[in-house]
Amino acid sequence: MKSVGNYKNKNTDRGIVENKVIRVLVVDDSAFMRILISDMLNSEPGIEVVGVAKDGFEAIEKTKSLSPDVITMDMEMPRMNGLEALKRIMEEKFTPVVMLSGITAKNADITVEALANGAFDFVLKPSGTLSLDIDKVREELIAKIKSAYSAYYYDKVFWEPHEYVAEPGMAEPGRRSRKVVVIGASTGGPKSLVAIFSALPPIPAGILVVQHMPPHFTRSLAERLDKHSELQVREAVEGDEIQDGKALVAPGDFHMTVNNDGRIHLNRGPRVNAIRPSVDVTMKSVAMTYGCDSLGVLLTGMGKDGAEGMKAIKEHGGKTIACDERTSIIFGMPREAIKLGCVDRILPLDEIAAAITEEVV
Repeated sequence: MKSVGNYKNKNTDRGIVENKVIRVLVVDDSAFMRILISDMLNSEPGIEVVGVAKDGFEAIEKTKSLSPDVITMDMEMPRMNGLEALKRIMEEKFTPVVMLSGITAKNADITVEALANGAFDFVLKPSGTLSLDIDKVREELIAKIKSAYSAYYYDKVFWEPHEYVAEPGMAEPGRRSRKVVVIGASTGGPKSLVAIFSALPPIPAGILVVQHMPPHFTRSLAERLDKHSELQVREAVEGDEIQDGKALVAPGDFHMTVNNDGRIHLNRGPRVNAIRPSVDVTMKSVAMTYGCDSLGVLLTGMGKDGAEGMKAIKEHGGKTIACDERTSIIFGMPREAIKLGCVDRILPLDEIAAAITEEVV
């Protein structure tokens, strides 16, 4: 039996300071990349690169000596890689970190682990380790640096392993689901999802997860959630049946919908809210198919994806839950749903697993 755990949170109130220059430490093993990234960030009003580091060891030391507001961290470096440096920084001198990752299956695994260990978010290098075209992701990187700095609360999550004993009336493995839960998330989502899945029992409902991530990364996320959960969790494939006690993660670059026969359909339709997979697409599909037996859950993330989906679930007789501002790393997505007046319960992250169980059992 897998170990799951109780969620505890420890808040670090960074506050929001108007008109303050964001001081950034750039970490990359390539001297040329350090120059490119530094010049790119220094060209943005309100951001100042206060130092650079060539590996994890130097990143830790300069974090202590320079006290940057945000760190951009390369993944692959000699002596100490980005993941190990991140873990040390989270423990020794807590600082928001935006990871820079290459698009490979190996990097996807490491990046998802980094997100679960406290990284704020990640940006894909457009052309691998040495990306001379790094300017292609300029707007994305700057936006995430600013979001990392301005996040009012930034939660550190801890788990205490325990064994879960299933209660009567819980999931029957392999049974086609009559109830479906859709969980949507973006920035900060991987860590929040682990917190929820580590506390969820094998409920009598199917779960669909839409996390804004590119290909490869969603499979790594599903594997990580599976390790932390009593539920079966994996990346969805075309034709999957939605079953009790099973969670399916929308693959990167595919919208995920459900057919009338309770099976998954994946497609590369137009981006919604500039995103694919979109939370709105999945929630609206589930609302149409399952009606009052649908439950929408919206977690941390930038933007408004999921707000219209939550509204659709509510209008079709389903229930809705949103993460509160205090425990959302970014409150954008939950806030937009709340503004539409379609959220039944606004809860801290550590109460959401119990609320999901209560709604479907």
